[in-house]
Amino acid sequence: MRGPKTRPARRLALVLALLVAVAFPASAGALIVGVGDQQPYMFQDARFQALGIHYSRLSIGWNILQSRPEARALGRWLASARAAGVHPLIAFEHSWMRGRHRQLPSPAQFAAQFRRLHARYPWVSEFAAWNEANYCGQPTCRHAPTVAAYYRQIRAACPTCTVLGAELLDEPSMVGWLRSFRHALRREPQVWGLHNYLGANRLRAGSTEALLRATSAPVWFTETGGVVARHGPHRHHGFPESPSHAAKVTEFIFHRLARLSGRIARVYLYQWQAGSFPREPWDSALIALDGKPRPAFSVLVRELHQLGQLPETAAARALLASATRVLRSR
Repeated sequence: MRGPKTRPARRLALVLALLVAVAFPASAGALIVGVGDQQPYMFQDARFQALGIHYSRLSIGWNILQSRPEARALGRWLASARAAGVHPLIAFEHSWMRGRHRQLPSPAQFAAQFRRLHARYPWVSEFAAWNEANYCGQPTCRHAPTVAAYYRQIRAACPTCTVLGAELLDEPSMVGWLRSFRHALRREPQVWGLHNYLGANRLRAGSTEALLRATSAPVWFTETGGVVARHGPHRHHGFPESPSHAAKVTEFIFHRLARLSGRIARVYLYQWQAGSFPREPWDSALIALDGKPRPAFSVLVRELHQLGQLPETAAARALLASATRVLRSR
């Protein structure tokens, strides 16, 4: 229904408001910040608790309940998250069972395992159909229509859940893969997940902009962060690796990448603390192996404060004071 004609002054005000909204697409308080880590001890860390973060992500094998040790580890992680008041995002990926890494489940097999998981943990309501589905370290890299079928199965089994169509690594295959997924699904998924490690660590926005151009649904950075060290065959990607560079990357994520679009609703940094031994294959942790915070941790504290999300507590104020000293000394 048409309303009364807008007066010229009011029309001008509306136009100016629209221009401001375009220039500043995401309001500061709208961005949700989470931290992902595969270990539950993050939730007991007093520093994590002081930050007031209530979102975390965990990746699991699609058939994790078929392995008792893995199922127990999942139970511990989820129990710790729930006790800390943290909302989990669960991302499925290849089986972690020996000899089954490259086996791609049928949609029926995937659905059966998801229903078991959801029956055991009905309070978990956010899922990603597949972790880094376009990466050829995953059996899904040439099977986008199969991942679309997994997405349908999750949505059918839990209509009230929030489901990410896939989490994509910002490799050259990304846009082609998502188009194949969307063609099979015949619509946009609820949310897209992005792991923009390559662009972020090169301090470039191109890969994130490419995903935004190719999609219309909300986008969550479900894994991102500054890489401190990598070991093994995939370590050379043409960017520096150090704690100081990781801090610059973290700043770039918040100041540049997260502000590209109002559709970017969440940022999950990975990971909380470096692994249990010095030469783990991947290290993008905020806390070093020896338990000391790295410069990227100070950046996170400052960004939470600037977003208005750092709690007004003595512990949080102490973290902010320490972070300010660290960042001033850089």
